[in-house]
Amino acid sequence: MSTGTTNETGEAVEAAIPELVIISGMSGAGRSTAAKCLEDLGWFVVDNLPPALIPTMVELGARSQGNVARIAVVVDVRGRRFFDNLRESLADLDAKEVTRRVVFLESSDEALVRRFESVRRPHPLQGDGRIVDGIEAERELLRELRGDADLVIDTSSLNVHELRAKMDAQFAGDEKPELRATVMSFGYKYGLPVDADLVVDCRFLPNPHWVPELRPFTGLNEEVSAYVFNQPGAKEFLDRYTELLQLIAAGYRREGKRYVTVAVGCTGGKHRSVAMSERLGARLASEGIETVVVHRDMGRE
Repeated sequence: MSTGTTNETGEAVEAAIPELVIISGMSGAGRSTAAKCLEDLGWFVVDNLPPALIPTMVELGARSQGNVARIAVVVDVRGRRFFDNLRESLADLDAKEVTRRVVFLESSDEALVRRFESVRRPHPLQGDGRIVDGIEAERELLRELRGDADLVIDTSSLNVHELRAKMDAQFAGDEKPELRATVMSFGYKYGLPVDADLVVDCRFLPNPHWVPELRPFTGLNEEVSAYVFNQPGAKEFLDRYTELLQLIAAGYRREGKRYVTVAVGCTGGKHRSVAMSERLGARLASEGIETVVVHRDMGRE
């Protein structure tokens, strides 16, 4: 692909062509899960892109100066008439020497019918017919693409975690998929965070709110933090809970879970939970877990 850009001095330089993966296959076979797995591995994912626009997407990625080095595109029968342009687009990519792979998700008729019935949604091609009629029509439409696919994954007997493991094995390379953590302080009097995977209660520690000289400050203040961690059990709690999270994180990775939110609570979300969240976030980051610390209720009082 003859794409280029200019450097800071205005000189023309050759742009790096992104690696491309096209995800397709039977509706209900796990395309969304496969796409999400690549997204978690750092790929730029575009869902339901008309095939005619795939070369344009690759060209735009090449102009991103390395910011978009790997692109995954989900193409399926939702594109309707646009799907007919896929073969032409693949030929165009080959002519431009774009490195691309086609991943095809397959599943048995029985498994697909069971999945559609479980979510009570019609097959996109069944029209006024039955689910099996839509599946048959889709198989016929995708027959040639399946034959040309670089990787075919049969998900008939796979659960979500097993499909993720197969995608990781193919695309993660030597890098282990990373776990990303959000540590969120909150106040119980404002309610539990609805998106919390794990909840930690810091109300067993004395409350700096009852210390007049500390009350105006938050857990971000060094004196408040020192007060919290000088209390009996505070440091031990941090140590023990960090060890527990390391064990949980290893299990999450094995099960294909890539994101975890740890909610750390105290009464008002101002002192104890803020101080503990900051220390816990630093500990997780030091263990190689990409961590973001947020304070949901700080400043609400």
